[in-house]
Amino acid sequence: MEDDAPVIYGLEFQARALTAQTGETDAIRFLVGTQSLKFDNQIHIIDFDDENNIINKNVLLHQAGEIWHIAASPADKAVLSTCYNKTSDSRVVSCAAVWRMPSDWESGSHESPDDSAHNPQTLELLCHLDDSSHGNAACVLWEPMGDGKRVISLADNHALLWDLQESSTQATVSSTATLEGKGQLKFTSGKWSPHHNCSQLATANDTAIRGWDLRTMSQIYCIENAHGQLVRDLDFNPNRQYYLASCGDDCKVKFWDVRNVQEPVKTLEEHSHWVWSVRYNHSHDQLVLTASSDSRLILSNMVSISSEPFGHLVDDEELSEGEENHQEDKSKEPLKDSVVSTYEEHEDSVYAAEWSSADPWLFASLSYDGRLVINRVPRALKYRILL
Repeated sequence: MEDDAPVIYGLEFQARALTAQTGETDAIRFLVGTQSLKFDNQIHIIDFDDENNIINKNVLLHQAGEIWHIAASPADKAVLSTCYNKTSDSRVVSCAAVWRMPSDWESGSHESPDDSAHNPQTLELLCHLDDSSHGNAACVLWEPMGDGKRVISLADNHALLWDLQESSTQATVSSTATLEGKGQLKFTSGKWSPHHNCSQLATANDTAIRGWDLRTMSQIYCIENAHGQLVRDLDFNPNRQYYLASCGDDCKVKFWDVRNVQEPVKTLEEHSHWVWSVRYNHSHDQLVLTASSDSRLILSNMVSISSEPFGHLVDDEELSEGEENHQEDKSKEPLKDSVVSTYEEHEDSVYAAEWSSADPWLFASLSYDGRLVINRVPRALKYRILL
Protein backbone atom coordinates (compact mmCIF):
# COMPACT_ATOMS: atom_id res chain seq x y z
CA MET A 1 0.00 0.00 0.00
CA GLU A 2 1.31 3.44 -0.82
CA ASP A 3 2.65 5.29 2.17
CA ASP A 4 0.67 8.48 1.59
CA ALA A 5 -2.70 6.83 0.93
CA PRO A 6 -5.56 8.01 3.18
CA VAL A 7 -7.24 5.62 5.63
CA ILE A 8 -10.98 6.08 5.98
CA TYR A 9 -13.24 5.08 8.88
CA GLY A 10 -17.04 5.49 8.91
CA LEU A 11 -19.05 6.06 12.08
CA GLU A 12 -22.67 5.04 11.92
CA PHE A 13 -23.80 8.44 13.27
CA GLN A 14 -23.27 12.03 12.26
CA ALA A 15 -20.36 13.73 14.00
CA ARG A 16 -18.58 17.07 14.22
CA ALA A 17 -16.39 16.78 17.35
CA LEU A 18 -12.81 15.54 17.01
CA THR A 19 -9.71 15.80 19.17
CA ALA A 20 -6.28 14.22 19.23
CA GLN A 21 -5.50 12.48 22.48
CA THR A 22 -2.85 14.75 23.97
CA GLY A 23 -2.09 12.99 27.25
CA GLU A 24 -0.77 9.98 25.33
CA THR A 25 2.14 10.45 22.96
CA ASP A 26 2.94 6.81 22.25
CA ALA A 27 -0.23 5.82 20.46
CA ILE A 28 -1.70 7.65 17.47
CA ARG A 29 -5.14 8.17 18.93
CA PHE A 30 -8.10 10.41 18.10
CA LEU A 31 -11.43 10.79 19.91
CA VAL A 32 -14.64 11.47 17.99
CA GLY A 33 -17.99 12.44 19.52
CA THR A 34 -21.26 11.71 17.72
CA GLN A 35 -24.40 13.77 17.18
CA SER A 36 -27.43 11.56 17.10
CA LEU A 37 -30.88 12.69 18.14
CA LYS A 38 -32.38 9.18 18.23
CA PHE A 39 -29.73 7.01 19.85
CA ASP A 40 -27.32 7.16 22.74
CA ASN A 41 -24.35 9.19 21.64
CA GLN A 42 -20.90 7.69 21.58
CA ILE A 43 -17.22 8.53 21.88
CA HIS A 44 -15.22 6.58 19.30
CA ILE A 45 -11.64 5.96 20.36
CA ILE A 46 -9.71 5.63 17.12
CA ASP A 47 -6.25 4.06 17.30
CA PHE A 48 -4.22 4.16 14.14
CA ASP A 49 -1.74 1.35 13.59
CA ASP A 50 0.87 3.12 11.51
CA GLU A 51 2.80 0.04 10.48
CA ASN A 52 -0.16 -1.85 9.07
CA ASN A 53 -2.14 1.24 8.02
CA ILE A 54 -5.28 0.11 9.84
CA ILE A 55 -7.66 1.67 12.32
CA ASN A 56 -8.74 0.01 15.55
CA LYS A 57 -11.74 1.47 17.30
CA ASN A 58 -13.41 1.24 20.66
CA VAL A 59 -16.76 2.78 21.49
CA LEU A 60 -17.85 4.31 24.80
CA LEU A 61 -21.37 5.55 25.49
CA HIS A 62 -21.96 9.24 26.16
CA GLN A 63 -25.56 9.13 27.31
CA ALA A 64 -25.74 12.79 28.23
CA GLY A 65 -26.61 14.04 24.74
CA GLU A 66 -25.28 14.98 21.30
CA ILE A 67 -21.67 16.13 21.35
CA TRP A 68 -20.75 19.52 19.88
CA HIS A 69 -17.20 19.81 21.16
CA ILE A 70 -14.66 17.41 22.61
CA ALA A 71 -11.21 18.01 24.15
CA ALA A 72 -8.67 15.71 25.79
CA SER A 73 -6.81 16.40 29.01
CA PRO A 74 -3.14 17.18 28.30
CA ALA A 75 -2.08 15.31 31.44
CA ASP A 76 -4.29 12.23 31.77
CA LYS A 77 -5.02 10.10 28.74
CA ALA A 78 -8.23 8.74 30.29
CA VAL A 79 -9.83 12.15 30.91
CA LEU A 80 -11.74 14.30 28.41
CA SER A 81 -14.33 17.06 28.29
CA THR A 82 -17.41 17.39 26.11
CA CYS A 83 -19.93 20.11 25.37
CA TYR A 84 -23.29 18.54 24.60
CA ASN A 85 -26.93 19.39 24.11
CA LYS A 86 -29.63 18.04 26.33
CA THR A 87 -33.33 18.76 26.48
CA SER A 88 -34.57 20.06 29.77
CA ASP A 89 -38.16 21.27 30.27
CA SER A 90 -38.58 21.14 26.47
CA ARG A 91 -35.70 23.62 26.04
CA VAL A 92 -32.40 22.60 24.54
CA VAL A 93 -29.51 23.47 26.84
CA SER A 94 -25.79 23.18 26.05
CA CYS A 95 -23.81 21.75 28.94
CA ALA A 96 -20.17 20.91 29.58
CA ALA A 97 -18.67 18.12 31.64
CA VAL A 98 -15.42 16.29 32.39
CA TRP A 99 -15.41 12.50 31.99
CA ARG A 100 -13.14 9.54 32.64
CA MET A 101 -12.91 6.48 30.42
CA PRO A 102 -13.61 3.26 32.32
CA SER A 103 -10.30 1.69 33.36
CA ASP A 104 -10.81 -1.50 31.38
CA TRP A 105 -12.12 -0.05 28.10
CA GLU A 106 -8.99 -1.23 26.27
CA SER A 107 -9.79 -4.84 27.01
CA GLY A 108 -12.71 -4.57 24.55
CA SER A 109 -12.15 -6.68 21.46
CA HIS A 110 -10.60 -4.95 18.47
CA GLU A 111 -11.32 -7.91 16.29
CA SER A 112 -14.90 -7.85 15.20
CA PRO A 113 -16.02 -4.81 13.22
CA ASP A 114 -19.39 -5.04 14.99
CA ASP A 115 -17.93 -4.83 18.46
CA SER A 116 -20.18 -1.87 19.24
CA ALA A 117 -22.97 -4.42 19.57
CA HIS A 118 -21.28 -5.97 22.63
CA ASN A 119 -22.74 -3.59 25.21
CA PRO A 120 -20.26 -0.73 25.02
CA GLN A 121 -19.15 0.72 28.32
CA THR A 122 -20.25 4.12 29.56
CA LEU A 123 -18.06 7.13 30.31
CA GLU A 124 -17.81 7.97 33.97
CA LEU A 125 -18.88 11.53 34.84
CA LEU A 126 -16.24 13.34 36.90
CA CYS A 127 -17.86 16.77 37.16
CA HIS A 128 -20.11 19.26 35.42
CA LEU A 129 -18.66 22.54 34.17
CA ASP A 130 -21.89 24.40 34.07
CA ASP A 131 -23.29 26.96 36.06
CA SER A 132 -26.84 27.65 34.99
CA SER A 133 -26.34 31.37 35.51
CA HIS A 134 -23.77 31.41 32.70
CA GLY A 135 -25.78 30.14 29.74
CA ASN A 136 -24.87 27.63 27.05
CA ALA A 137 -21.39 26.12 26.85
CA ALA A 138 -19.67 26.41 23.45
CA CYS A 139 -16.30 24.81 24.21
CA VAL A 140 -13.93 23.70 26.94
CA LEU A 141 -10.21 24.51 26.71
CA TRP A 142 -7.55 22.72 28.76
CA GLU A 143 -4.47 24.59 29.96
CA PRO A 144 -1.99 23.62 27.20
CA MET A 145 1.07 22.88 29.32
CA GLY A 146 -0.83 22.14 32.47
CA ASP A 147 -1.29 19.25 34.85
CA GLY A 148 -4.89 18.88 33.73
CA LYS A 149 -6.25 20.85 36.67
CA ARG A 150 -7.22 24.11 34.93
CA VAL A 151 -9.83 24.45 32.21
CA ILE A 152 -11.72 27.33 30.66
CA SER A 153 -15.29 27.03 29.47
CA LEU A 154 -16.83 29.56 27.10
CA ALA A 155 -20.55 29.90 27.73
CA ASP A 156 -22.61 32.54 25.92
CA ASN A 157 -20.78 35.77 26.81
CA HIS A 158 -18.74 34.40 29.74
CA ALA A 159 -15.27 32.88 29.93
CA LEU A 160 -15.01 30.83 33.12
CA LEU A 161 -11.69 29.63 34.52
CA TRP A 162 -12.20 26.42 36.51
CA ASP A 163 -9.94 24.64 38.97
CA LEU A 164 -10.40 20.90 39.00
CA GLN A 165 -9.56 19.15 42.23
CA GLU A 166 -7.14 16.26 42.53
CA SER A 167 -9.58 13.60 41.42
CA SER A 168 -11.28 16.04 39.00
CA THR A 169 -14.60 15.16 40.62
CA GLN A 170 -15.20 18.75 41.61
CA ALA A 171 -14.73 21.97 39.74
CA THR A 172 -14.80 25.45 41.16
CA VAL A 173 -14.84 28.70 39.19
CA SER A 174 -11.73 30.68 40.13
CA SER A 175 -12.38 33.69 37.87
CA THR A 176 -14.58 34.92 35.04
CA ALA A 177 -14.52 37.41 32.19
CA THR A 178 -17.59 38.79 30.46
CA LEU A 179 -18.10 40.15 26.95
CA GLU A 180 -19.58 43.60 27.30
CA GLY A 181 -21.45 45.38 24.54
CA LYS A 182 -24.71 45.79 22.69
CA GLY A 183 -26.89 42.90 21.63
CA GLN A 184 -26.64 39.20 22.39
CA LEU A 185 -22.89 38.71 22.48
CA LYS A 186 -21.71 35.10 22.35
CA PHE A 187 -18.37 33.35 22.17
CA THR A 188 -18.13 30.91 19.25
CA SER A 189 -14.69 29.49 20.01
CA GLY A 190 -11.43 30.14 21.78
CA LYS A 191 -7.85 29.00 22.21
CA TRP A 192 -5.65 28.99 25.30
CA SER A 193 -2.22 30.34 24.37
CA PRO A 194 0.71 28.01 25.07
CA HIS A 195 2.96 31.09 25.46
CA HIS A 196 3.41 33.68 28.25
CA ASN A 197 3.21 30.98 30.95
CA CYS A 198 -0.27 30.07 29.71
CA SER A 199 -1.62 33.38 30.99
CA GLN A 200 -3.45 34.40 27.80
CA LEU A 201 -6.62 33.37 26.02
CA ALA A 202 -7.92 34.30 22.56
CA THR A 203 -11.65 34.16 21.86
CA ALA A 204 -13.88 34.60 18.83
CA ASN A 205 -17.28 36.21 18.96
CA ASP A 206 -19.21 37.23 15.88
CA THR A 207 -16.59 38.84 13.56
CA ALA A 208 -14.17 39.84 16.35
CA ILE A 209 -11.16 38.20 17.98
CA ARG A 210 -10.21 39.23 21.51
CA GLY A 211 -7.20 38.52 23.69
CA TRP A 212 -7.55 38.17 27.47
CA ASP A 213 -5.04 38.18 30.32
CA LEU A 214 -6.13 35.31 32.56
CA ARG A 215 -4.41 36.79 35.61
CA THR A 216 -6.65 39.83 35.61
CA MET A 217 -9.41 38.50 33.32
CA SER A 218 -9.17 41.72 31.35
CA GLN A 219 -9.11 42.27 27.59
CA ILE A 220 -5.64 42.94 26.17
CA TYR A 221 -6.40 43.31 22.45
CA CYS A 222 -9.33 43.25 20.09
CA ILE A 223 -9.35 42.68 16.33
CA GLU A 224 -12.72 44.24 15.56
CA ASN A 225 -13.62 42.98 12.10
CA ALA A 226 -11.17 40.14 11.86
CA HIS A 227 -13.41 38.41 9.30
CA GLY A 228 -16.25 39.64 7.11
CA GLN A 229 -18.55 37.07 8.74
CA LEU A 230 -18.56 34.84 11.81
CA VAL A 231 -15.14 33.69 13.09
CA ARG A 232 -15.26 29.89 13.51
CA ASP A 233 -11.89 28.87 14.89
CA LEU A 234 -8.51 30.07 16.17
CA ASP A 235 -5.10 28.54 16.75
CA PHE A 236 -1.80 29.84 18.12
CA ASN A 237 1.49 29.29 16.37
CA PRO A 238 3.28 26.91 18.78
CA ASN A 239 6.70 28.52 18.15
CA ARG A 240 5.97 32.23 17.66
CA GLN A 241 4.28 33.72 20.65
CA TYR A 242 2.35 36.57 19.05
CA TYR A 243 1.12 34.70 16.00
CA LEU A 244 -2.48 33.55 15.74
CA ALA A 245 -4.47 32.00 12.89
CA SER A 246 -8.22 32.45 12.41
CA CYS A 247 -10.84 31.24 9.96
CA GLY A 248 -14.47 31.99 9.31
CA ASP A 249 -17.61 32.15 7.24
CA ASP A 250 -16.04 34.61 4.78
CA CYS A 251 -14.13 31.54 3.40
CA LYS A 252 -10.83 33.04 4.54
CA VAL A 253 -7.98 31.97 6.77
CA LYS A 254 -6.02 34.86 8.29
CA PHE A 255 -2.76 35.03 10.17
CA TRP A 256 -2.27 37.75 12.78
CA ASP A 257 0.53 39.24 14.80
CA VAL A 258 -1.49 40.34 17.84
CA ARG A 259 0.91 43.19 18.55
CA ASN A 260 -0.48 44.92 15.48
CA VAL A 261 -4.15 44.16 15.03
CA GLN A 262 -4.86 46.56 12.18
CA GLU A 263 -4.05 44.13 9.36
CA PRO A 264 -3.51 40.39 9.06
CA VAL A 265 0.07 39.35 8.24
CA LYS A 266 -1.28 36.95 5.59
CA THR A 267 -4.64 35.89 4.19
CA LEU A 268 -5.45 32.60 2.48
CA GLU A 269 -8.45 32.39 0.17
CA GLU A 270 -8.38 28.77 -0.97
CA HIS A 271 -11.76 27.57 0.31
CA SER A 272 -15.06 28.18 -1.42
CA HIS A 273 -17.29 27.91 1.67
CA TRP A 274 -17.15 28.44 5.45
CA VAL A 275 -13.86 27.45 7.07
CA TRP A 276 -14.58 25.56 10.30
CA SER A 277 -11.16 24.65 11.57
CA VAL A 278 -7.56 25.87 11.41
CA ARG A 279 -4.66 23.97 13.01
CA TYR A 280 -0.93 24.63 13.19
CA ASN A 281 1.35 21.60 13.21
CA HIS A 282 2.80 21.26 16.73
CA SER A 283 6.39 20.67 15.55
CA HIS A 284 6.64 22.39 12.16
CA ASP A 285 4.70 25.63 12.37
CA GLN A 286 4.76 26.31 8.63
CA LEU A 287 2.29 23.43 8.13
CA VAL A 288 -1.31 24.59 8.55
CA LEU A 289 -4.47 22.51 8.09
CA THR A 290 -7.84 24.05 7.27
CA ALA A 291 -11.21 22.29 7.04
CA SER A 292 -14.29 23.68 5.34
CA SER A 293 -17.88 22.99 4.41
CA ASP A 294 -16.69 22.95 0.78
CA SER A 295 -15.95 19.27 1.77
CA ARG A 296 -12.22 19.86 1.46
CA LEU A 297 -9.25 19.81 3.74
CA ILE A 298 -6.27 21.93 2.67
CA LEU A 299 -2.67 21.62 3.85
CA SER A 300 -0.72 24.85 3.36
CA ASN A 301 2.98 25.50 3.75
CA MET A 302 3.14 28.99 5.31
CA VAL A 303 6.92 29.28 5.43
CA SER A 304 7.17 33.06 5.20
CA ILE A 305 5.51 33.52 8.62
CA SER A 306 6.90 30.42 10.27
CA SER A 307 9.70 30.26 12.82
CA GLU A 308 12.06 29.18 10.01
CA PRO A 309 11.21 31.57 7.17
CA PHE A 310 14.56 30.91 5.49
CA GLY A 311 14.52 27.13 5.81
CA HIS A 312 17.14 25.30 7.86
CA LEU A 313 20.43 27.11 8.11
CA VAL A 314 23.09 25.08 6.40
CA ASP A 315 26.55 24.81 7.92
CA ASP A 316 29.20 26.45 5.67
CA GLU A 317 31.50 23.47 5.94
CA GLU A 318 28.93 21.27 4.27
CA LEU A 319 29.06 23.30 1.07
CA SER A 320 31.63 23.33 -1.67
CA GLU A 321 32.64 26.79 -2.87
CA GLY A 322 30.44 26.92 -5.93
CA GLU A 323 27.43 26.00 -3.84
CA GLU A 324 28.35 28.51 -1.20
CA ASN A 325 27.68 31.61 -3.28
CA HIS A 326 24.52 30.09 -4.58
CA GLN A 327 23.42 29.22 -1.03
CA GLU A 328 24.03 32.75 0.14
CA ASP A 329 21.75 34.18 -2.50
CA LYS A 330 19.14 31.62 -1.61
CA SER A 331 19.28 31.99 2.14
CA LYS A 332 18.37 35.68 1.93
CA GLU A 333 15.20 34.87 0.02
CA PRO A 334 12.34 33.70 2.23
CA LEU A 335 10.79 30.49 0.99
CA LYS A 336 7.46 30.82 -0.81
CA ASP A 337 4.11 30.02 0.76
CA SER A 338 2.07 27.43 -1.10
CA VAL A 339 -0.84 25.03 -0.92
CA VAL A 340 0.74 21.60 -0.50
CA SER A 341 -2.31 19.40 -0.96
CA THR A 342 -6.06 19.55 -1.20
CA TYR A 343 -7.75 16.46 0.23
CA GLU A 344 -11.09 15.51 -1.25
CA GLU A 345 -11.98 12.24 0.48
CA HIS A 346 -14.98 13.83 2.18
CA GLU A 347 -18.42 14.27 0.64
CA ASP A 348 -19.87 16.45 3.36
CA SER A 349 -18.85 19.51 5.41
CA VAL A 350 -15.49 18.94 7.09
CA TYR A 351 -15.99 20.31 10.59
CA ALA A 352 -12.71 19.40 12.22
CA ALA A 353 -9.07 18.63 11.50
CA GLU A 354 -6.46 17.67 14.09
CA TRP A 355 -2.77 16.78 14.02
CA SER A 356 -1.78 13.63 15.85
CA SER A 357 0.05 14.39 19.09
CA ALA A 358 2.20 11.27 18.63
CA ASP A 359 3.26 11.63 14.99
CA PRO A 360 3.83 15.16 13.63
CA TRP A 361 3.30 14.01 10.01
CA LEU A 362 -0.14 12.53 10.52
CA PHE A 363 -3.56 14.20 10.79
CA ALA A 364 -7.24 13.33 10.91
CA SER A 365 -10.29 15.10 9.51
CA LEU A 366 -13.97 14.55 10.27
CA SER A 367 -17.00 15.35 8.14
CA TYR A 368 -20.61 15.62 9.29
CA ASP A 369 -21.63 12.31 7.71
CA GLY A 370 -19.39 10.54 10.24
CA ARG A 371 -16.44 9.94 7.92
CA LEU A 372 -13.05 10.15 9.58
CA VAL A 373 -10.01 10.27 7.28
CA ILE A 374 -6.41 9.84 8.39
CA ASN A 375 -3.79 11.35 6.07
CA ARG A 376 -0.08 12.01 6.07
CA VAL A 377 1.99 15.01 5.03
CA PRO A 378 3.33 14.10 1.56
CA ARG A 379 6.70 12.41 1.88
CA ALA A 380 8.47 14.81 -0.48
CA LEU A 381 7.54 17.79 1.71
CA LYS A 382 8.37 15.92 4.90
CA TYR A 383 11.91 15.28 3.68
CA ARG A 384 12.28 18.82 2.43
CA ILE A 385 11.41 20.09 5.92
CA LEU A 386 13.64 17.60 7.71
CA LEU A 387 16.70 17.59 5.48
